Amino acid sequence: MKITIPYGRGCQEAEATACDILSAAEPSDFLEQEEKRDEKGIVEQALAHPFGGVSLCGIAAGASRVLLIASDHTRPVPSRIIVPLMLEQIRRGNPGAEIRILIAGGLHRKSTDRELTEKFGEDIVKNETILQHDSTDASQMTERGTLPSGGKLRLNSLIEWADLIVSEGFIEPHFFAGFSGGRKSILPGIADARTVCGNHCAEFIAHPCTRTGILDSNPIHEDMVFSARAAGLRFIVNTVQDADKRIIAAFAGDPFLAHEAGCGWVQRHLSVPRPEQEADIVVTSNGGYPLDQNLYQCVKGMTAAESCVRQDGVIILCAECIDGAGGDAFVRYFAGRRDPNRVWGDIMSVPQEDTRPDQWQAQILARVMMRAQVLLVTREENRETVESMGMRFMPSLSCALEHAYTLVKSRRLLVIPDGVGIIISRAVSRQ
Repeated sequence: MKITIPYGRGCQEAEATACDILSAAEPSDFLEQEEKRDEKGIVEQALAHPFGGVSLCGIAAGASRVLLIASDHTRPVPSRIIVPLMLEQIRRGNPGAEIRILIAGGLHRKSTDRELTEKFGEDIVKNETILQHDSTDASQMTERGTLPSGGKLRLNSLIEWADLIVSEGFIEPHFFAGFSGGRKSILPGIADARTVCGNHCAEFIAHPCTRTGILDSNPIHEDMVFSARAAGLRFIVNTVQDADKRIIAAFAGDPFLAHEAGCGWVQRHLSVPRPEQEADIVVTSNGGYPLDQNLYQCVKGMTAAESCVRQDGVIILCAECIDGAGGDAFVRYFAGRRDPNRVWGDIMSVPQEDTRPDQWQAQILARVMMRAQVLLVTREENRETVESMGMRFMPSLSCALEHAYTLVKSRRLLVIPDGVGIIISRAVSRQ
């Protein structure tokens, strides 16, 4: 049979013999039984029926300075659709409001002008005030108390300037926060680097509840919720997208009620049962562009495969990684230490207050590599980096499958087309 896996803006294809397929039900299928609506209409309906009963227009009426926190270029949030609708609502409530859009980049690099234009559209970039968060600039930060984990909460000081804080985002399964969206606009979105690092410490990453689809007793999630409340986040618009990155659902209103509803929707529609037998080989991806722009982000896609592959099996990940590794520090954790057990052990010895950027991604990758050999289908220019980290470079999915067959005795093959867009039911905790 033919296997098709997202890769950059296209796909990787290969032929495979008798295999079992595991994939999320296509979200678009859920719309076939109801009236089809355009993407803008879905968001408009969410804004018209906000969770908590208070409209964005209503809360903006008493606000003269509005901070709209938006996602950066690494997130497939349909900001071209969401942000204009939010701006219209705010200005309908208060035509004279001063609005600033803050790009919640967390620890990521700043978005380029081209990336901002691609994401928001030329009109927004030209006519609105857009600022980019810099997590390393202490002069930009203000302290907002102590997190449940014990770390200091430091956030972008624009929250002091604003008398109304709102955010946009999207909800999908997240490999250690449970779900993306909602409170993540604040932490890590506009948090100080030290705050982000403390929240992503080795102890929390190793916690059994910091997994895809789990919010209950998840210490990383608990810190994030505290941060959103401390920042004064009052309204969100979060969407859910299908495999083609089209909006299929939207949730607006109270940050906590709307996010909870969105997570419940994702959990119901994107959960699939874990196979009774573990696979020898799992083929997956990071969902294509923009989530597979770098190797750092692609660790996310590996975790769904990790939960289904047998010990000493093979994971094949297809990811273009057009921006390379995504961080030198991430790569250095593995350089000269080809044994992932050693990487894991070294990271677990780091106390929370000494957590370093990218440590958590290296920790999770080490955990994945302790379970299975990773074959990475990517661009040729990434070969040296991939192999320096203890993975195997593969030029195509076909080559990767051929090589994988030489590494295992049986050929139970599992295909997860989008590793970041699915929840394996074993890892789901009901809210």
